[in-house]
Amino acid sequence: MKYKILCRVYDLLFDELGPQCWWPAETAFEVIVGAMLTQQTKWANVEKAINGLKEHGLIEVPVLAEADIELLENLVKCCGFYRQKASRLKEVAGFFAEQGMETVFSMPVEDLRKTMLSLKGIGNETADSIVLYAAEKPKFVIDAYTTRMMKCIGIEGNYMQLQRMFEAELPKDVGIYKEYHALIVEYSKAYCGRNRCNECILKGIE
Repeated sequence: MKYKILCRVYDLLFDELGPQCWWPAETAFEVIVGAMLTQQTKWANVEKAINGLKEHGLIEVPVLAEADIELLENLVKCCGFYRQKASRLKEVAGFFAEQGMETVFSMPVEDLRKTMLSLKGIGNETADSIVLYAAEKPKFVIDAYTTRMMKCIGIEGNYMQLQRMFEAELPKDVGIYKEYHALIVEYSKAYCGRNRCNECILKGIE
């Protein structure tokens, strides 16, 4: 089956780029904030917003849950859709303040994923980023880079189909899932985003 090449893709990317050690965050809640802010914007904008939130002491669940919405909107304005993102960040912080992050993150993987998806503003990619990078549970993240790379090597499918393919072949390991996702993003930025297709190390892989 086509998806059996995924381990070889990982090896090639790792040999080319080395370890990536993602996600760049100091706390699990910062991962959640970053995952929500990065929707439809560049990571540089997210870093700017997070730095502003830190300066105001807002990268803490109870504080963000009670934050002034206008201040929050101003701090995340650089990420686009700032009113929507500010409102949703506040709601998600309220959810974790009420439920307790440890309690939520102690759920089985699929229950945790469903819980994240039930929150406003959290779709598949954001939910899986939270599960993998914040809760440290094995759930492979599929993003636009992954979809594009897979299509280039002859593997197509929707979000859930691609996720099942990765999870069926790879060891169920948080570290590998993180590393693979990061390698795909960094390789795609360096090659796919710059139309360096003729240099692609994945050309002809079977």
